[in-house]
Amino acid sequence: MKIGLAFKCFFSLLFGGELSNETIAELGLTRKSAAPVKAPAPVAPSRTTADGALQILGILQRDSRLVDFLMEDISGYADDQVGAAVRELHDQCRDAVARYVKLEPIIDGVEGTPVKAPGNDANLVKFVGNVPATPPPGGTLRHKGWRATKVDMPALAAKQDPAILAPAEIEIE
Repeated sequence: MKIGLAFKCFFSLLFGGELSNETIAELGLTRKSAAPVKAPAPVAPSRTTADGALQILGILQRDSRLVDFLMEDISGYADDQVGAAVRELHDQCRDAVARYVKLEPIIDGVEGTPVKAPGNDANLVKFVGNVPATPPPGGTLRHKGWRATKVDMPALAAKQDPAILAPAEIEIE
């Protein structure tokens, strides 16, 4: 009987592509539902607000080696050596930031001169010094402040880990 059932299954599959309901019942099996099983959708990597900060830090590392400079102990260098390194680093960092972020001063004035505050918004102006309970309408400009008016960062690659600011480099000789 088992050999006959085996032949029946073999020829049903060979010529019909499937087993009949009677053969399935005879084998003690049940038929799966005909609905196709969908593969789970790929999970997009989660992005956080820190990713943008890490991305700009990665850009500053790529374009000017800022992280290398900040992580290096410069106490053993003479001031003129540090000054020479900082001049080039400054130019490279400024160019990198300008490429992706447009910055404008909050108060376009000369530091050290009297100015009026552009409003009472604590996000725009921070009063410093001997500040009374009710701040005055103005004072001496100590820092003009900066506001980003446009940010145009490149999209992160799907598989890119924003925490990797710069990959390690290994030279092959």
